[in-house]
Amino acid sequence: MGMVSNIREKVDVCVVGAGHAGCEAALACARLGLETVIFTVSVDSIALMPCNPNIGGSSKGHLVREVDALGGEMGKVIDSTFIQSKMLNVSKGPAVHSLRAQADKAEYTRQMRNVLENQEHLTIKQAEVCELLWKQEEDKKVVTGVKTFTGAVYECGAVILCTGTYLKARCLCGESITYTGPNGLQAANYLTDSLKEMGIELRRFKTGTPARMDGRSIDYTKMEEQLGDPVVVPFSFSTDPESVQKPQVSCWLTYTNEQTHEIIRGNLDRSPIYAGIIEGTGPRYCPSIEDKVVKFADKDRHQVFIEPEGLHTNEMYVGGMSSSLPEDVQLAMYRTVPGLEHCKIVRNAYAIEYDCISARQLYPTLEFKEVKGLFSGGQFNGSSGYEEAAAQGLVAGINAAMSLMGREPLILDRSESYIGVLIDDLVTKDNREPYRMMTSRAEYRLLLRQDNADLRLGKKGYEVGLVSGEQYDRLLMKEQMIQQEICRLKSSIMGANQKMQEFLQAHGSSSLKTAVSLAELICRPELDYQILSEIDLERKPLPRDVIEQVEIEIKYEGYIQRQMRQVEQYKKMEKKKIPQDLDYDDISSLRLEARQKLKEFRPISLGQASRISGVSPADISVLLIYLEHRIRENK
Repeated sequence: MGMVSNIREKVDVCVVGAGHAGCEAALACARLGLETVIFTVSVDSIALMPCNPNIGGSSKGHLVREVDALGGEMGKVIDSTFIQSKMLNVSKGPAVHSLRAQADKAEYTRQMRNVLENQEHLTIKQAEVCELLWKQEEDKKVVTGVKTFTGAVYECGAVILCTGTYLKARCLCGESITYTGPNGLQAANYLTDSLKEMGIELRRFKTGTPARMDGRSIDYTKMEEQLGDPVVVPFSFSTDPESVQKPQVSCWLTYTNEQTHEIIRGNLDRSPIYAGIIEGTGPRYCPSIEDKVVKFADKDRHQVFIEPEGLHTNEMYVGGMSSSLPEDVQLAMYRTVPGLEHCKIVRNAYAIEYDCISARQLYPTLEFKEVKGLFSGGQFNGSSGYEEAAAQGLVAGINAAMSLMGREPLILDRSESYIGVLIDDLVTKDNREPYRMMTSRAEYRLLLRQDNADLRLGKKGYEVGLVSGEQYDRLLMKEQMIQQEICRLKSSIMGANQKMQEFLQAHGSSSLKTAVSLAELICRPELDYQILSEIDLERKPLPRDVIEQVEIEIKYEGYIQRQMRQVEQYKKMEKKKIPQDLDYDDISSLRLEARQKLKEFRPISLGQASRISGVSPADISVLLIYLEHRIRENK
């Protein structure tokens, strides 16, 4: 260990790591009035984007919106630093629309750091945390502080681990291995041992990143130009939509080909993944190009996106071609791609391996079951992605604060948010690879749209104390406007007169036999709110976001109501709490496997128990009967 420093400080919360999770965790605690220190191995790496230069994307856009609705920061910062923005999946229904923005990488980091530096109650400290301090109380360990490499001690009531990919990190590029964090930054090599001593179980995951190229060496004429949206929709509900209408940069699309795949196949023996040097498990949904070529052998080409890293750099990110092949193979492989024939690599692609935990050791609050006061968020929990990290960081930060303030924890469930789905999947499933959010993982995705995140979660953000009274009043007004307009449309009846029939005919809509409401007309696929303005003479001007909600609620009413009934059923199971001291060995009719799994997980509700793999519906019935019996006996 390092020198022995005599510094001892007392604070409320220590946040370890200043990536996307750490930033949200620290801001949440400081904004709730707790003295917070955020530690980073390098102040220059605050909110760094070591991989793709973008925020959002399919289902991740939902997470950013939810973070914003709860009072987090990510959405605001990307709104002021994006260089291209696009709503994805617009040809499909509103449930899967997702916003994605290219970031100016350096600007994003600078602005987030600026927010942290000017936040009251928040101190930034460049230091490596090497040890957690704790004491044993009755049946639990309790966190008392952290110790840095120099020996400085910070006493605190809660620690939030947001170490990302830095713990015992090593980067692999072919045969060359460096023991560093992402981007050649210093790795954190000591904390792992301290966690193991506390009985925390660690595992090894890996992820990778593609090369960055000199934009001047790329021939864009051989690629398809990808433009941003003509009208940009902001991420944050507090951003003025006018402020985000600005000139955007282009991205470019090209493809690999058979020649690219030949080079990769011919050099697989030099890839650390296939040569067995990497022990870590990689992400299934973001595979390296060598993985794609091996697993999808029948595909003759893969998409490659060329994305600018910022306005003040020539570096271009090569999306879709992450790799850990040696440098010479990388260059040969990239140069077979149309437009990259003469490319120059600024930074090589590499894979990174790191220590993380199985999040099954956590409660849904993201606190460790065995260690009071120790919380964990982000990639260290076995997830991948900046947005997944920010969401967990925010929840861990809020719950660390709630626990120190003696208030109720914030537990979001699967029926109210993507964040709820993300955390529930992490803490109840055995994720054997880095977890990535996808719309298909959310059972109630028609209710959990990115467009209504504020209506779903704004109240919770306000109750926690991260959303101001003024913002909350605006939200209540918006809710009221939506409801009033839906009522008006349902009660405005249109007669089957000549003028009406002509209007319908002009829009390719079938004529009326009897009078109908405006709401019924909006339900017709060929009509919408906008088109009806010429016959809806009572209409008053409304904000665009209100109109959007009115239209979705009316058009999808039947589906939405059906999903709400499913949620009712789900909520009944979630409300049935399981006592934490329940002895599963007492329940003789439980199958052995179920008993083992339930003992290992200690679920907090029947709902959570029902999602554990190895626990069958029959086991849940047994458990339900046992719990009801127990309640009757205790009366």
